[in-house]
Amino acid sequence: MVREISAGGVVLREIEGVWHVALIEPQRESSEKEGAATAKSPRKRTKATLALPKGLVDPGETAPVTAVREVHEETGIVAQIIAKLADTRYVYVRNWGDGEKVFKIVTFYVLGYISGEIDDVTAAMRVEVKRAVWTPLLEAARHLMYSNERKVLRMAQDYHQKHGLTPEKATSPSRRKLKT
Repeated sequence: MVREISAGGVVLREIEGVWHVALIEPQRESSEKEGAATAKSPRKRTKATLALPKGLVDPGETAPVTAVREVHEETGIVAQIIAKLADTRYVYVRNWGDGEKVFKIVTFYVLGYISGEIDDVTAAMRVEVKRAVWTPLLEAARHLMYSNERKVLRMAQDYHQKHGLTPEKATSPSRRKLKT
């Protein structure tokens, strides 16, 4: 079984008095069956399937560096790590290439927004990401397609309730070290 190590983040930002989280809609190829169902019922829309930004840890890279890089690549925003949230573990079967079974570990962090425009990603990244959006934090869990990411999001909500997350805390030198 192949093993993959990834990292990602829950990026929080206050917009007009409401806390939001940055989510992505991964690119997915529609199967012929899905296409046929859509053709029969044009009014019926496919529910958006959103996810947290994340990606593989590159050789020589640490998980925190990967999380910040992946957030930027997949959402277009610059963010700073506030704290480690959790490691998730799961097995999946690749639906491309070799179709091999993969054991995956993803380390998630809560991050504070620093700068950038959501969905300002490169054309090359559009192969992976259809769009990136700010979603109200309290509504975000119901839009996430993976149960483990819903759990991570709830951890970020708990962290935010207990510790707060203001721009000062996101950029303060005293908050730059990871809490584990």
